Amino acid sequence: MAVIGFIGLGNMGGPMAKNLLKSGHTVYAFDLSQAALDEVVNAGGVAASDAAEACEQAEVVISMLPAGKHVQSVYQGEDGLLAQLAEGVLVLDASTIDAGTAREVASAAAERGIDFMDTPVSGGVAAAQAGTLAFMCGGSAEAFARARPILEAMGNGEKIFHAGPAGAGQVAKAANNMLLAIHMIGTCEALSMGAAHGLEPAVLSDIMKASSGNNWSLQVYNPWPDVMPDVPSSKDYQPGFMVDLMVKDLGLANKVADDADIKNTMGKLALSLYQDHQEQGNGQRDFSSILEQIRET
Repeated sequence: MAVIGFIGLGNMGGPMAKNLLKSGHTVYAFDLSQAALDEVVNAGGVAASDAAEACEQAEVVISMLPAGKHVQSVYQGEDGLLAQLAEGVLVLDASTIDAGTAREVASAAAERGIDFMDTPVSGGVAAAQAGTLAFMCGGSAEAFARARPILEAMGNGEKIFHAGPAGAGQVAKAANNMLLAIHMIGTCEALSMGAAHGLEPAVLSDIMKASSGNNWSLQVYNPWPDVMPDVPSSKDYQPGFMVDLMVKDLGLANKVADDADIKNTMGKLALSLYQDHQEQGNGQRDFSSILEQIRET
């Protein structure tokens, strides 16, 4: 078992830290929210007064932060962790950020003999709570071998991937979430079209699941209310995965495409549609609520 410093205990980070505790790891935790910190302490974690204290004894550091600027501030900023961590510590940043920042922090870590991996996740809050997250990892093969036993305490072992060198995890996450947005919008359009012509959305969903239009949105996250139990669409679109986060991730995906001169027409259109939905006051609702915008138009 490892001594782990965990930084960032929000909707995703909190459950991830708790699952590490369930697996027998020692977790020193820090978050700006006292309530979030208290939850992890109540589950057996040890509270730290700041990020540096959380990592004083750590063999492994895990961070789950909102954006690239926060990752850079924690690791490379004034009194950043990279200047304080011991050589040989393994750092796993599970935040969803731009690949360039991930590569920059990884390079700075390598100069100090610290293994850094970008390890963004997929699966949302439900998977974080259940310990079934997918991990997309960027970094060296040696770091991945060290990371895998730790990641398995928070994720599904069959869904832990070594995507490639530093930054590759973030590229994989951007590509995945761009595709997710596109097929969610397409699913909403198809269901709306059928319903407008008198088809029952549940019946049409079954038809498409058995046909070539089958996709994840139909299988496990149907956007039409009351077609599927226990999904956001049947709970007034309570997230889930917020529209605000989808807008953020599509922005990252479009940067990845632009950096490679890829003409991702569908990805850019998806971002435009989600930005419109966000601007109408839906930022805190689940991303499947895009159905409402499509039905209105």
